[in-house]
Amino acid sequence: MPEKKLVISSKKFRGDSAVVSVRLPNELILKLDEIAERTGRTRNEIMQTCIEFSVENLEIND
Repeated sequence: MPEKKLVISSKKFRGDSAVVSVRLPNELILKLDEIAERTGRTRNEIMQTCIEFSVENLEIND
């Protein structure tokens, strides 16, 4: 499988949304905060972008 990169682009309207709670390790939260600071995005935007990328590129082996 070719290596894929997550590219953070301009913010776009997302429509309706809902609140979801997730428990993450502190180390991961620190990494997310560092990415958010470097990109000028919020932690929420970074997490949403990462999840969208993962879902779109997910391969399930049955």
